[in-house]
Amino acid sequence: MERVGARTAVIWSVLRAELSARQGSGLRVVDVGGGTGGFAVPLAQAGHTVTVVDPSPDALAALLRRAADAGVADRVDGVQGDADSLPFSSDEADLVLCHAVLEVVDDPVSVAQALARVLRPGGAASVLVANRAAAVLSRAVAGQFKVAAELLGDPLGRPKGGGNKTAGQRRFDVESASGLLTKAGLTVEQVHGVRVVADLVPGVLADGDPEALAAFELAVSAQPPYRDIATQLHFLARK
Repeated sequence: MERVGARTAVIWSVLRAELSARQGSGLRVVDVGGGTGGFAVPLAQAGHTVTVVDPSPDALAALLRRAADAGVADRVDGVQGDADSLPFSSDEADLVLCHAVLEVVDDPVSVAQALARVLRPGGAASVLVANRAAAVLSRAVAGQFKVAAELLGDPLGRPKGGGNKTAGQRRFDVESASGLLTKAGLTVEQVHGVRVVADLVPGVLADGDPEALAAFELAVSAQPPYRDIATQLHFLARK
């Protein structure tokens, strides 16, 4: 797989461990909302077959170009569709990715159920969600105290400001996201914080020693309270 940076190091660490435990390549992977293939193409390069489901035809076109350029066009497919109505049979996938999707869909419960449906028994779901605590803190540190208070007061962590591009977007904590996945029939095995400090460190410092930053992210990703203030929360859940 391609080299990854601090912002995705934790996710790739979990995925690589999961793939290694499966002993080899050739897994059937479904990437829900996978866009242009940031995860799909490296997984295909590792020998797995990946189908990306995304509502954007432009993103899917970019995905196929990226796969062709990487020499894995035969192992990557793109399907236009929605996360709550995945066009797959039950028990079809070994691994399902659902990254930054549950925040924006109409019905996250239906999406979680769809993830569980397409997984084979023993299969795993990699789920990435926006973290409510991090959103509150980042707005407060930026001096946006009204928005921070709105996020703090809404159980779903949704800002209400007009013109805010994230207005209406849900945010989760460990308990709410774990509960969503558990109700869908999945067992949460691991929870990690993603971008615990990567979004806080000034760019010049992050660029100066990216390997050290990635190592620090890996070191603190599973440790509360650091995990719980990360920009995103990553869950590995099993059927």
